[in-house]
Amino acid sequence: MAALGGDGLRLLSVSRPERQPESAALSGPGPGLCCWVSVFSCFSLACSYVGSLYVWKSELPRDHPAVIKRRFTSVLVVSSLSPLCVLLWRELTGIQPGTSLLTLMGFRLEGIFPAALLPLLLTMILFLGPLMQLSMDCPCDLTDGLKVVLAPRSWARCLTDMRWLRNQVIAPLTEELVFRACMLPMLAPCTGLGPAVFTCPLFFGVAHFHHIIEQLRFRQSSVGSIFLSAGHLIGPVLCHSFCNYMGFPAVCAALEHPQKWPLLAGYALGVGLFLLLLQPLTDPKLYGSLPLCVLLERTGASETLLCS
Repeated sequence: MAALGGDGLRLLSVSRPERQPESAALSGPGPGLCCWVSVFSCFSLACSYVGSLYVWKSELPRDHPAVIKRRFTSVLVVSSLSPLCVLLWRELTGIQPGTSLLTLMGFRLEGIFPAALLPLLLTMILFLGPLMQLSMDCPCDLTDGLKVVLAPRSWARCLTDMRWLRNQVIAPLTEELVFRACMLPMLAPCTGLGPAVFTCPLFFGVAHFHHIIEQLRFRQSSVGSIFLSAGHLIGPVLCHSFCNYMGFPAVCAALEHPQKWPLLAGYALGVGLFLLLLQPLTDPKLYGSLPLCVLLERTGASETLLCS
């Protein structure tokens, strides 16, 4: 350092970026209390979402159109109000994200095309085996299948089917809004971005245990099969919708399929390619700047692995 001389020391002092004091980003209670506020806020959101499904008293099963319509109303109300929970969390903790609330929750145009296409592609690769199984068991060929998919009449039937709307539209939109867009910004300053990514699905999974009670109540399935199908992969709304459509992979059916070995090879290839492509297709550089990383930087957290 002495060899640098006075000019060199002045150069270093100018080039070194000044770190913003944490008080500017975190002016409320201490980190411990902030974590409790974050966890309690996420728990309250999960309870509110699930509780909204049961404000309507009915003896009908969950797949009845009347039940689905009522639940549409309640979950849409709760989901619309869920950003207020993030605002309240911000006021209680004193954390200043440095960006707008909608941007922090993932509503932004930057990187929207890779964000919509690449995760869906990765999820479809993971489901390569089930997709092969679906195509083998489908009575129509590829051309007929595309005609059905692209036909306006088919979409009109889907849009009037309450179960389809629930599984492919309403559930993915509202669940991703509550359990990802709202919870992730609240958990990330407390746990770090990596643990928060894995903690949100825990709230999501626990919130879905009410399906087990409903299915047992109406004797729609056994305990073992319910636990195998009570959850799906967590992803963006498109991936969520795709996973809802595909359901849990029918591995047992694949083992008894006439073309068992090609199917098992497809399952293995899908998992292998998924693991191989997971890191390059989820590289943050593909999706533009990450508002969550800005939030973590302002709160003094270090997430060099996921934010670099």
